[in-house]
Amino acid sequence: MKPVYVGLGVLFLGLGAIGVVVPLLPTVPLLLLASYFFTKGSDRLHAWFLSTSIYRNHLQEFERNWALPLKSKIYILTFSTSMMLLPVFMTDNAIMHLLILLLLLIKYYIFVVKIRTIR
Repeated sequence: MKPVYVGLGVLFLGLGAIGVVVPLLPTVPLLLLASYFFTKGSDRLHAWFLSTSIYRNHLQEFERNWALPLKSKIYILTFSTSMMLLPVFMTDNAIMHLLILLLLLIKYYIFVVKIRTIR
């Protein structure tokens, strides 16, 4: 199972690195996934990831304090909300609409209440 975790870690690290440059990809969630999968897959890769500048610049403060800058929160919420609303406009399924609404409410609760804001 560890090779799968390492592979997923590399995949999300690559996507997160692209997200640093491309404004459409959310960097922080992808790098959090990479960190998680490296933790599960390889102590050595996880230690390496923690020493990289991409980690220090984008995740270190979040993992230490469970906090994000307001600009990052707004960006992540805007992008993820717009992506989650696409199926609402593509289908007429009321159950799917309710499920997406529930997921949006949970996401906003976590971002507004649970994750502190760095000003």
